[in-house]
Amino acid sequence: MNFIRTEIPDVVICEPVVHGDARGYFVETFRADKLQEFLGYTINFCQDNESKSSKGVLRGLHYQLPPHAQTKLVRVIQGRVLDVAVDIRKGSPTFGKHVAVELSSKNKRQLLVPRGFAHGFVVLEDDTVFAYKVDNYYSPECDRGIAFNDPNLNIDWILQHDELNLSAKDKVQPKLNETNDLFEYGVNYYA
Repeated sequence: MNFIRTEIPDVVICEPVVHGDARGYFVETFRADKLQEFLGYTINFCQDNESKSSKGVLRGLHYQLPPHAQTKLVRVIQGRVLDVAVDIRKGSPTFGKHVAVELSSKNKRQLLVPRGFAHGFVVLEDDTVFAYKVDNYYSPECDRGIAFNDPNLNIDWILQHDELNLSAKDKVQPKLNETNDLFEYGVNYYA
């Protein structure tokens, strides 16, 4: 497994080694020991989730507040997405900045989205299957979101606005500067 720090160093691309031959392929999609060695701390994933979506579905930008904040390790099993992580840690040198990475069944890349980041993705192919691990259980009381189209975030979702399919909840999320439900930079949310 190769790990690549992005322009926001806390967001990490994970590239598994694919062993392929005429029969197909084999890949280790997760190694707790290798991830811990790279990060210098342990993430205790407790739940796996999966969704299937059509082209144009945009899910996000979502996050959970402490004490139910979540780290996500996301990947695509079938199809292709543009995956986005936005730094929502007040005081961070990259506050309001984002990382956008294409994840696909072909490139097998994964993205580690730590606590303190809002996360979302747009589906670029029909019948895309998206899977992810989380290190905390879902809590409706702590569930929050940021507007996907906040002009201050300047996210290029690749597809045109009229091609996007959003949930009713995601259509009315506040802009980043309209919410106080954020994280503080420098706080250890893993303690």
